[in-house]
Amino acid sequence: MTGLLDQFTKKVIENSSYTQLDENYLKNRFMALVGEDGANRQVADLPLIDLKDQLVQVALANGMVGETLNEQDNLGAQLMDYITPAPSQVNQKFWDDYQVSPQLALKNFYNLSKANDYVKVKAIAKNIYYTVDTEYGPLEITINLSKPEKDPKAIAAAKKMKQSSYPMCQLCMENEGYQGRVNYPARANHRIIRFEMQDHTWGFQYSPYAYFNEHAIFLDSVHQPMVINHDTFAQLLDIVDTFEGYFAGSNADLPIVGGSILTHEHYQGGRHVFAMEKAPVEQMLNFAGFDDVQAGIVKWPMSVIRLNSANKGSLLALAGKILDTWQDYSDESVQVLAQSNGELHHTITPIARKKDGNFELDLVLRDNQTSEQYPDGIYHPHQDVQHIKKENIGLIEVMGLAILPPRLKDELVEVQNYLLGQDNALAAYHQDWADELRTKYAGKVTPANVETIVKKEVGLVFARVLQDAGVFKDTPTGRQAFVRFAQTVGLV
Repeated sequence: MTGLLDQFTKKVIENSSYTQLDENYLKNRFMALVGEDGANRQVADLPLIDLKDQLVQVALANGMVGETLNEQDNLGAQLMDYITPAPSQVNQKFWDDYQVSPQLALKNFYNLSKANDYVKVKAIAKNIYYTVDTEYGPLEITINLSKPEKDPKAIAAAKKMKQSSYPMCQLCMENEGYQGRVNYPARANHRIIRFEMQDHTWGFQYSPYAYFNEHAIFLDSVHQPMVINHDTFAQLLDIVDTFEGYFAGSNADLPIVGGSILTHEHYQGGRHVFAMEKAPVEQMLNFAGFDDVQAGIVKWPMSVIRLNSANKGSLLALAGKILDTWQDYSDESVQVLAQSNGELHHTITPIARKKDGNFELDLVLRDNQTSEQYPDGIYHPHQDVQHIKKENIGLIEVMGLAILPPRLKDELVEVQNYLLGQDNALAAYHQDWADELRTKYAGKVTPANVETIVKKEVGLVFARVLQDAGVFKDTPTGRQAFVRFAQTVGLV
């Protein structure tokens, strides 16, 4: 057992450029942040982040920090900033490491982002994760429990605050080192790697609440809206060329089919193999004038054309031609419409990789039409699956990883109780699904297998969600319509 403040100070010195000579200075700075009372109570030997969490509780008891989770997180980030080098030093080390090995640079920056609690490893560990085998391969299911629920106290406090437009959004460069506020997340321990792409400065960082290994974000240094165009494909290939071993992809740039942040140009990437990457090409496509590009329709519930080539220029030219054609393409026989009432409906969710020296692009065709029958979107999760997934299908889901809402953790237990004939508080919107499962598994549900059954069925619902989002359906009619589109691009 040692004193909390003493132990935290010792570990900050061990994990930073500070030395023993800085001990008193550091203790006094920490005491100024959390208060004196209880700061050096005896505690067991703990990891640095756990010690930080305890100091935040000391600050709360001493009235040095507010009651909202955001305020406490802001203080925690301020404490962890002491083990985080300045942005110039972080960038210098990254690019020095990169000269030795790109893998070393990525490893060291990721380790720093975890060690200083910018990547919320403890919170991410709370997420529920499993895979479910489907006809499209093993889909990944996550119930997202890492992000804290919106704090009613923070919401109330934010209403009283003077509105601020700084930073303009959570992807702006100005977030680096920003203290945060009651209605804005902590960024004191945030660092961004700068790199040049197409004679323009971009940033590279990790996602605080990662959904997969080394979940990275590549962001424009200028706050400008997302757009999918020919430059998008070139930038994605540049990213996978620079950041070795990472995939890179973009959300679509239209409402309904787009991601959550359309106001700032950015891409996502990381070191993870999704089910879509493993999915095979089921029908080859030979595009005229592109003999050096392998192309085909992927066996996937959404509409994916895969391009693969060692010739970056040819790959980019074909990707651009497919995008241009798709933006103007209509086939009303299968409810595909390029525009209506002056609104454009078509865009692409692109994903890039580098494999065995070749560049690979998956181009996922998207359509954001709505109708009287499907007001949320014709190619959006339909009403009968929204009890599981109602939100937009973004880049990560497109590739086969479901990000499901935290409400399902408890709600699915009630579904299990219902299937077992036990007392339950089944949500009304799960009733039809639960009745279907009761019929499907009549006489087969036991306390030993009920959780497995429900998990599997959630995975099958997610497969349906992706099918709903698919423009050309995985049916003979849909495949024929898909080939008609490819013929419009120009097949041999």
